Formats: sequence, C-alpha cells, structure tokens
Amino acid sequence: MNKIFCLTVATILVALNSIGQKNAIDQNDGFLTVDRIYNSAEFVSDYLPPVKWIEEGNAYIIFDRSNNNFLKYDIASEIETIYLSEKQLKPKGKDEPLSVENFYLSNDESKLLIFNNSQRVWRSNTKGDYWVYDFDTKKLSQLGEQFEKGSLMFAKFSNNNKQVAYVQNFNIYVENFKNQTVKQLTTDGSIDIINGTFDWVYEEEFGCRDGFRWNKNGTHIAYWQVDATDIKDFYMVNNTDDVYAKMVPVQYPKVGELPAAVKVGIVNVKTAETTWIDIPGDPVEHYLPRLQWLNNKEVLVQQLNRKQNKLIYYLYNIKTNAIKNVYSETEETWVDIKHPDVASTGWNMDDLPTLENGKYFLRMTETDGWRHIYKINFETGEKQLLTAGDYDVAEQYMQTKDLLYFNASPKNSTQRYLYTVNLNNNVDSVRLTPKDFSGINIYDISPNGKYAVHSYSNVNTPVIWQLISLPNHKTINVLVNNKQLLAELDSLKMPETEFKTVTIYDSLEIDVKLIKPLNFDSSKKYPVMFYVYGEPAGQVALDRTNKLWQIMLAQKGYLVVAMDNRGTPCLKGSKWRKSIYRNIGRINVQDQAMAAKEVLQWPFADAERVAVHGWSGGGSMTLNLLFQYPEIYKTGISVAPVANQLLYDNIYQERYMGLPSENKEDFVEGSPIYYAKNLEGNLLLIHGTGDDNVHYQNSEQLVDELIKYNKQFQVMPYPNRSHGIWEGKNTRRHLYTLITNYLLKYCSIGAK
Repeated sequence: MNKIFCLTVATILVALNSIGQKNAIDQNDGFLTVDRIYNSAEFVSDYLPPVKWIEEGNAYIIFDRSNNNFLKYDIASEIETIYLSEKQLKPKGKDEPLSVENFYLSNDESKLLIFNNSQRVWRSNTKGDYWVYDFDTKKLSQLGEQFEKGSLMFAKFSNNNKQVAYVQNFNIYVENFKNQTVKQLTTDGSIDIINGTFDWVYEEEFGCRDGFRWNKNGTHIAYWQVDATDIKDFYMVNNTDDVYAKMVPVQYPKVGELPAAVKVGIVNVKTAETTWIDIPGDPVEHYLPRLQWLNNKEVLVQQLNRKQNKLIYYLYNIKTNAIKNVYSETEETWVDIKHPDVASTGWNMDDLPTLENGKYFLRMTETDGWRHIYKINFETGEKQLLTAGDYDVAEQYMQTKDLLYFNASPKNSTQRYLYTVNLNNNVDSVRLTPKDFSGINIYDISPNGKYAVHSYSNVNTPVIWQLISLPNHKTINVLVNNKQLLAELDSLKMPETEFKTVTIYDSLEIDVKLIKPLNFDSSKKYPVMFYVYGEPAGQVALDRTNKLWQIMLAQKGYLVVAMDNRGTPCLKGSKWRKSIYRNIGRINVQDQAMAAKEVLQWPFADAERVAVHGWSGGGSMTLNLLFQYPEIYKTGISVAPVANQLLYDNIYQERYMGLPSENKEDFVEGSPIYYAKNLEGNLLLIHGTGDDNVHYQNSEQLVDELIKYNKQFQVMPYPNRSHGIWEGKNTRRHLYTLITNYLLKYCSIGAK
C-alpha cells in the first residue's frame, strides 16, 4: 500500500476517533465516567516545576520544559531572564539538549548540576546520570563517564565547590572539577554492604535515601553504612515476562526480625581512610536515622532504640574522637523523627535546625501533650517553648535570625495555615495566611525569609501556586493558576462537600468529610460509601481537592464519607495520635465503626446500602470493618492490605505495636486475618503481585483463611504491579472500572 495513503488513512482515523471521543464527552453533559477520568486528557493538572532559591532568596530559577531553558526570576525587579539556554544544554557533538529531571546549584552558584536518565529505586527515581554546567568556563560535562549509564546516585557539590561526590554501585566516589580525576573513597560496597545510601526499609520508614554528607570545607565526608548481610530476602514472583518464573528478591526485615546493623563513618577525602564513630549501644538493636555536620569537625548523629521510644543525639568530634550525649528524649509510646502530615515535605532528610552558630537547636516534640517546637541549648539542655498554646504544630519550615515559620491549624484539623513566632521574645504566634485562603496551605520559604512559594487548595479549588512576600503574605505573582483544569471542573455537575463532626463515646469528636449526591434531597435515603485509611501515616478528612473518582460516585448518587479516627495524624494532641499504640486494628477500627453508626443515623443515609473502601492501611481497615462489624458494612473493596501484621516491615510495625516477642497477641488480634471467619458481606480483594511494600503474601494468606471457612469473595491480582498498582498500559482505567462496577453491583445506587 502507498505510504502516503497509509498516513492519510491513519490521520483520518485519529481525527475521527478524537471527534468520537469529544462527542462522547459532550454527551456526558457534565457527568464523570471512569473513562473520562483515566482514559482522557481532560482533567490534567498543571504543576510548578522545582524552584531553587538563589542570591540568598532574592531570586529563584526553574526549568521551563516548554522551551528547554532555565529561567531566572528576580523578585525585586519582577524580571524574568534566561539563566541557561537550550543551546548551552547540548552536549558536545549532540543535536538535542539534555532532558532535565532535577537540578542543584553549587554554594557559590558557579556550577549547575543536572540529573536525568533516571531509574526507579524503590519508590523514587534516584539513580541516573549527572551533568555539570560551569558558568565560568561555559562548559557542559558528564560526571562518572567511565561508569555504566544511569548508575550514579545523590551527586552533590562539596561546600568549597571544587569537587562533587556521588554513589555508584554502593560505593562513594569523589570527582575533581579541575583535573577531572575520579577517586574511590569506599571499596567494600555490595548488595549487602551499602555505603552512602540505604536499604528498602530505611527509605520507606525513615525517609532515608541520600546517605552521605560533606563537611563545610570539603575535607571529609560523613556517611552511613548499612550491613544487610543478615537481612532475609523476600521473593516476589514474575510470571509474565518469560516461560519460566523469575524470582525478584527484596531485602526486607519483617516485624520481629532484627534490623540491619548501621554505622556512621568519616572518610578523609585526601587519604580515603574511614574512621568509624563508636556510638554506644548494639548496632542491630538501634537505628541511626539522621546525621549532620555542625561545623568542620563535629558531627551530630541521631539514634533511636529498636522500640523507637528513646531518642539520643550524639555529638562526635573528628579531631579528638570524643563522643557525648547532648540530648535525649523518651516516651512511653514512640518518638517521632519525621512527623507525618498532609503538609509534610515527605521524604526529605531535613537537618536539625541550629541557631547562633550551633549554640541552640530546634526540636519538634510531644513531651507536653502537644506537638510543639522548643529551642534547646546544646550545652545545658535548657529548653524554651516557642509555640505555646493548646495546639499542634503540623510542619516546621525554617527560621531567620528573629522569626520561626511553621504550619498549624489550631481550630480546624482539616486545614493548614502559615504561622510565625519571634525566636527571641516570649510572645504568641501570629497567623500569616489570610482568611481568603481557607483550606490546605503549603510553603517553600526563601533562605532570607522574605519570600515564599505558596501552594493552596480546598475541596472546590485545584492546587494554585503563587509567589508571596513575607511576613505580609502579599501576592507578587501567580505562578500556576490551573485555569484550564478549573474550567474543566466548572463544566461538571459538581456535588456539594460538607464538613461535619460526629460524637462517639459521649465526648470524642470525629471529623467527617461528606460529599453529597447531586440534587441532594434530605428527605430521601442514599447509599453510603466510606473511604478509609485510619493509621498513623495518613489523614483523609481534609479540605483539599476532591478526588475525581469520588466526585463521580457522588454524581451517581452515593454519599461519600471520609472520617479520621484516633491514631491518625490529626492536629488534636498527642493523646489522640498515640492512643493507637499497640492498638492498630482495634481502637482505630472501633472508632470508625462507632462513627459510622452515628453517620447512618442521619435520616438521609441508607443503613442497608453501606460500602467501605481503602488502600494499604485503608485496605486493612476495610477488611477489619467488614469482618468485625458485619452488621454495619455490607460491601468492602480492599486494595493492597496488610492482612497479617506479622508480615509487614519491622520499623513501621514495631514503632506503633511494640515487639512481637513481648506482645504478639496485639499483632494477632489487630490483624484482619484473625477475623476473616466472620465475613458475611461482599468482598473484593485487590493486590499487585509485585508489591514490594505490602507483599502479595498478605492477600494469599487471607484467601487461604477465607477458603478454610468457606467464605465466598472475589479477588483480583495485578501481575507485577507495585503498591500503587499503576504500572502497565491501561492499569488504572481497568482498576477503577473493576472497583466501580463492583460497587454498583453490590451497593446499588438511587435515592429511596
């Protein structure tokens, strides 16, 4: 067939298909479908690319993907200029510019480090290629050219800007800019001896990825070494890529198993000799989740015991080899290193903030019943409370000489706002976020504290980013307005969202986020779909943009309800959050069920048509509710659940549940599998067989238990999909078609 004719036919077919899709969309007349959500480009959100502050925060740079230029924005003049052009990003002999996935500046801003060609390592793409553009020589060069393509990790400039260090194949290397020599600093790296990065569980539960730090003058590097020799492999099975199954091993310490031994070394960059810090305590009974240089000779290492209820800060001097305990903290439940919150920066390994040349440090702790920020003297241990009041701090941002910025919401746990307090005067904190920005507000504050990138959303507003001045919170420039997405959402028939509370046990208030059906009539009864999570890592009743799938359910006639029980990271005090200790699967499940009973007393809620759905911890909650309270929940859709708490990782499960050797009954009695024999309703169980987080083993054990008691149910394995079940063509569309159809079949729609 003639090639021109083939192209013409193909073009016509694409055009006809586009017209057909558009007509189909038009015919929806403001209603969502699974295909519209997961198989069209209608509802695409714009996002702000990474912002890097320069010139002490008086300017910033971003990468503009539309024209492959780095752009500089000077805040005072409000002038945008090209910082590095597409032409300058072309390697020698290449016609195409580098792709840019992330970038970093040297301290003196004379060099730009570019990360690309990345590969996924556990959750994120942390392995790839690094390139350096030198503004003085106008040259672009690749780091580690002699190594396998896409194999470098965590490249970073020395503070004196003369060298860059990186990890390759579990060893640390340093590369000199002047003579392009590469020097190997560690030699024992392997899959079991991990230098400069971490194993699966440290990354997942402590947010640890980048495992080395330069000192300030570039003479030494402090690094973690993880000895995973004795950590057992968990094997996932790949049955689809070949005629013979392939075993995929993951070093994974299950609850009750000893942790990997972790130690910290100080390597002399000139001699490549490592000195190991002699930290008190058995290394396999303790964790070392954070370290930082305080100056050129002192390293601060944070140590947690295995139960994670005692935290110690050790200060080590590389000149004298002296080590001393400068701070300790103990709780009956657990001590947090990173505080899970909706406004959290997530996986960052933030240094402990220090003041007055290291005389003081700031610590967010819960020793007085609330999550507060204290100013603590390194020498004396004297503590000064900075955020006084009966409220929680959600997120600590940064401090200037005089001011501390933080996120909180003292009166409404479903929202977040920016506050500030003076570091030197004992005065009350001040809210900076204006009343117009009701909802979730998150900030990236400039180093000088004068400006911030502010993101804002609520149930009716997709995320908007703007540049603001501080402390007056005045808008300088709207960076991303998501105007197109907002217009698409405005074209929909949007259900109303309401925030309510229900009271259980006479005095405990539970936040409820309720998405009402379209054309809601309070005199009629509607089916209820509870969306749940319920564990310490997440909060669901939040005033932020509603999920499109949940909007679709409300359009179809469901009451969509999300509630947060005790143990979730709500801003309701330490007692609220930590009452779940040794009680996962019991107290949180009971709270949800009792709150559901209150919801089902609303005259418009149909207690005969009740479904529950959740993912991960929410999948576990779904199972527990369906099994423990079959009189309430008729249908459950559980995705990637921990069916047996003894199958999850040691850091997470032991933090919140203790050690199985001491209280195994709590693990057993909190696990859904313990109650599987009580199943009466409809269950759809979904799991990715390649889930390296919550292993498919959980669902297989649950299936076995349900079979034993002759319980009928449906199960859907997704081959080789990970915990997010997103890999592979058409996966998300298939997944949500499956969930939606099951819900429609077993929890029928329609007002009565």
